[in-house]
Amino acid sequence: MKLKVMSYNVLHFEDDRTGKPAAAAYAEVIRRSGADIVGINESYDETRTSFYGPQAKTVAEELGWHWYFAEAIVLNEEGPYGNSILSRYPLKEMRSVLVPDPAPRKYDGYYETRCVLCCTADVDGTPVSLAVTHFGLNPDEQENAVRTVLEETKAERFILMGDLNVKPEAPVLLPLRARLTDTAEALGALQTSFPAAAPDRRIDYIFVSKDIRVLGADIPAVILSDHRPYTAELEIGG
Repeated sequence: MKLKVMSYNVLHFEDDRTGKPAAAAYAEVIRRSGADIVGINESYDETRTSFYGPQAKTVAEELGWHWYFAEAIVLNEEGPYGNSILSRYPLKEMRSVLVPDPAPRKYDGYYETRCVLCCTADVDGTPVSLAVTHFGLNPDEQENAVRTVLEETKAERFILMGDLNVKPEAPVLLPLRARLTDTAEALGALQTSFPAAAPDRRIDYIFVSKDIRVLGADIPAVILSDHRPYTAELEIGG
């Protein structure tokens, strides 16, 4: 069974060049990519203003897909904010797992509570476990995020997507690499994803369990968010 997945930090579903909402443009990017499942970072749910609104729901309805939003925080008095998933296939067992905040904080940088979106996609009768996350900027946040992800990692038919805010060589990723395959490294496809207009680093990832075969990986030259989307073509056994 073949499956194409995408990891995409969508900058609140805004056009980075204009600062305006661009849900329809994101839906078109996803449609043209041929992706079946998309892990989304930086999305709002129901908001208190008309500027944002229930973004994942809006894009999913445009595509005719299933969706789920996982709240991490309430941001800027707008409303719930976190990760989302869009899927051509039905979703079940959806939940949001909060990443513990470091206590005490070890660094002076910006801290933000993060979460891991967990769910299962019913892909033509085959369950595929999915996780979407967005790591914090500080090393202690990232360490907590890795521990949380590992607690949710499945040995079979498992896909992790997200903006991890670290480069591929970062030591914090070693526990993930011990259990999972980085789809880009499996093919030597080490393109860069950020910043979108002139990318010089890869901080967006798709990791898969060892039983999943990686057929292809790509970072399309799409400039809409401040990140480029990252896609992987996979073969999953039944």
